[in-house]
Amino acid sequence: MKKVCIVTGTRAEFGLLEPVIEKLKFEKDIETQIIATGMHLSPEFGLTYKEIIEAGYSIDAKVEMLLSSDTSIGISKSIGLGVIGFADAFDNLKPDIIILLGDRYESFAAAVAAMCAKIPIAHLHGGELTEGLVDEAIRHSITKMSFLHFTSTEKYRKRVIQLGEAPDRVFCVGALGVENIRNIKLLEKDELESSLKIKDIENSIVVTYHPVTLEHNSAEEQFQNLLNVLSKYTQYHIIFTKANSDSDGRIINRMIDNYTNQHENAYGFVSLGKIRYLSTLKYCKLVVGNSSSGIIEAPSFAIPTVNIGDRQKGRIMGESVISCDISIESIHKAIDKALGEEFRKQLFNCVNPYEGIETSKLIVKTIKDVILNCSFDIKKKFYDIDFNLIRDKEK
Repeated sequence: MKKVCIVTGTRAEFGLLEPVIEKLKFEKDIETQIIATGMHLSPEFGLTYKEIIEAGYSIDAKVEMLLSSDTSIGISKSIGLGVIGFADAFDNLKPDIIILLGDRYESFAAAVAAMCAKIPIAHLHGGELTEGLVDEAIRHSITKMSFLHFTSTEKYRKRVIQLGEAPDRVFCVGALGVENIRNIKLLEKDELESSLKIKDIENSIVVTYHPVTLEHNSAEEQFQNLLNVLSKYTQYHIIFTKANSDSDGRIINRMIDNYTNQHENAYGFVSLGKIRYLSTLKYCKLVVGNSSSGIIEAPSFAIPTVNIGDRQKGRIMGESVISCDISIESIHKAIDKALGEEFRKQLFNCVNPYEGIETSKLIVKTIKDVILNCSFDIKKKFYDIDFNLIRDKEK
C-alpha cells in the first residue's frame, strides 16, 4: 500500500480537494491520509475541520500553527510552527507523496517539511500569477520544491516549465473548482434560502474581499471604499463571506460585522461551505471583491464578476470578469456595468478558461501511476528552455 497524504488548511481548499480525496479512497493500492491545519483548527474561523469529518473522512493528523495574529510577524511565526508540526506529522504518517494546493503559507510550511523529509510533492494550481500578494512568491517556491505539477491552464503549464520543471512532470488538467460545479448537486432555491435565512436569493450580490498582502496598511481604506459603494445598492441582498487569516484579514472581518449590524440587507458568513457557496453563485446577480473564486468558478455560472484592485492581477480572466481599481468611482461604475442587461446578455455563451475534462480523475491516475511504479527521482534536474528556438520563432 502506498500512502498519499492531502494537506488542507482552509474550508475553500478542502472543498476543491474533496473530489481528489474521494477518488483516492476507492483506489485499492492506496491509503489516503488527511492532515488538517491552519484555519480549520481555529474557533475564530469556524473550526471547519468538523466539515471534513461530517463529509465522512478521517483526519489522520492536526497541525496547530495559526497564531491569534494577522500581522506579518505573526504569520512568519505561524509558518515556523507549521514546519515543526508538519515535520512531526510526516514522521508519524510516513507518506509516500503529499498533495498541496495553491499558494497559502500553510502549504508552504508543509512543502518545506516534506522537502527536508525527502517526500515528493504533487502541487496543484502552480504557475498562476497574483501580483498583489506574497502568495505569488509562495506559489512559485512550492513549485520548485514539488515533483509533480497539475496546472489549471496551458499558459500556467508553460510557466511552470519556465521555472525549470521538466515538461513530462507538468500536466494541464483544468481547475478543480470548475469540476465541482459540473459534478455536485447544488441546492434548490428554496433549500438555499431556508439555509441562509435569506429570501429572494436571486436578488443578491456576493462579496468576498481579502487583504492585498504586498501593500502596507491598505485593507481598511480599500474595503471601506467598497462598503461605501455597496451602501448605495439597498435593493439587493449583500452576502459577505469573510476574509481568511492573511495579514489584516481580521480588520476586514470586523468591518463586515459592523456593516451587517447597521444594514438590514447585509449578511456575513464565516463559512458557507462548498455546496452553499456554489449554490449561492448559481442564483446571485454578481460576485464582487478580489477572490480567485470570482475569476475561476463564477464564469461557469455565466454571472458577472467585479474584480477590484491588484490582488488577482496577472491571472487569466474570462469575458465575465470586469476589473476596476480601488476608487469609489471605479467600483461603482464596474458594478453598474455588471448589473446592466447589455453586459449580462453577452455572458450566455462565455467560455470559462479554467474548464478541464475529468480533472480529479487525471490527477489521481497520474499520482497513482508514479508512486506505484516508483517512477520518480526526487533529485530533479533543472529543465533549461532553448532560447535560440524562441528567438528563431520570433523572427
